Amino acid sequence: MEQNKEFAYKGFVMNGFLAFFLLIALFVVSIYLFTLAEQTPWFATVGGILLFIACLCCNGFIKLEPNEAKALVFFGKYRGTFTSTGFHWVNPLMSKKGVSLRARNLNPEPIKVNDKAGNPVMIGMVLVWKLENTYKALFEIDSQSLAGPSPKGGVSTRQLSSAFENFVRVQSDAALRQVAGCYAYDNADSADELTLRSNADEINERLVATLNDRLSMAGMHVIEARINYLAYAPEIAAVMLRRQQADAIIAAREKIVDGAVSMVKMALDKLKAEGVVDLDEERKAAMVSNLLVVLCGDEPAQPVVNSGSLY
Repeated sequence: MEQNKEFAYKGFVMNGFLAFFLLIALFVVSIYLFTLAEQTPWFATVGGILLFIACLCCNGFIKLEPNEAKALVFFGKYRGTFTSTGFHWVNPLMSKKGVSLRARNLNPEPIKVNDKAGNPVMIGMVLVWKLENTYKALFEIDSQSLAGPSPKGGVSTRQLSSAFENFVRVQSDAALRQVAGCYAYDNADSADELTLRSNADEINERLVATLNDRLSMAGMHVIEARINYLAYAPEIAAVMLRRQQADAIIAAREKIVDGAVSMVKMALDKLKAEGVVDLDEERKAAMVSNLLVVLCGDEPAQPVVNSGSLY
């Protein structure tokens, strides 16, 4: 069996309640032997040995809730990961490193990155992740040093969880910068190009793949990652807003001109079909010009009444 792989603990396991009553009985026997030490001195030695064994065996109890695990290490050798829920007793000489296998959220603050076009943007994400490989999480990265020492000695489960979260936070920052730098903020230059603003699903899929690639070395798996904040950086936000406004004005003008041309054509065709007036090319050009000014202008047109002859 490869040592760098996680595997289930297959050593001796006893029901915790049974072990508890056996230890109580062992304590009672050792105390009773101490009371008989005046009559038989060597009973005190036996009682001391039994008391020492009972105290040592108290370190073998394990209590696990659903989606919790303990990596068991026997004098530096990984013996497996124990995941059976309930109250159990194992070899007390093994050290037990508890970890949580529950899913967790991470919602870091938005960061400033440069998109593909070099524009600074503020981007943030939220991700859901969980621990999948206890061996990699505990022994492939220096999680115990990152967690720091516990006041009671060793490293607590809460400290390990905090260390794992810090590791995910750093790697998610790097992954977000990597992905955001491959795409432009919007499609100002090319309508077919994937952008951060318009192609959220594709960007999120790549973000999940990048995060899992970075976190696989630590035995962590990202279930979901989504960009939840996207905006231009404050120093260029005003300029980009004006550009977006200009794009909107141009698009609106194009639609207005298309509609005006269609209306002018319809007016000329109807005048000709009904024989209302016979216009030469010069008069048609003047009429087209006037109609376009009226239909495309921002301000209401001021009518001018011509009381003279049309010709």
